[in-house]
Amino acid sequence: MLALESAIENQVFSLEDLENKLKPIGFVIGSNWEYDHGYFDYQMTNEGRYYFVRVPFNAEIGQLDEPGVQVRIGAPFILGHQYADGIDEDAIIGNFTASFNQFQPPVDADTEVPDQYAEQGTEIIKKVEQNLLS
Repeated sequence: MLALESAIENQVFSLEDLENKLKPIGFVIGSNWEYDHGYFDYQMTNEGRYYFVRVPFNAEIGQLDEPGVQVRIGAPFILGHQYADGIDEDAIIGNFTASFNQFQPPVDADTEVPDQYAEQGTEIIKKVEQNLLS
């Protein structure tokens, strides 16, 4: 993980406004959200190692499943994962668990971020700042 300094940290927005401004530039709401927090993710690569610019947010007023919820942005960061290829030969999975546990754990869940992705992530955050703060 690589922390990125940004002027958007601690800013409060409506979740709807964030979605309307971040989705057009390539962000999606990450699948690992809860009722009180979540992430906008921008995938930079998908070549054995996955690097994402991640913008965390926490519910400030309301819950994420409520219309009009206000969220506070946390410190953006770049997250890298290196996934294992193939099938998990050591897994013991029956029909029930296969429905939600199909994949191997990452080889490296927090892989080092190469300079090229650090630079690319910094540029992406600058674009986020322009969209949100201007």
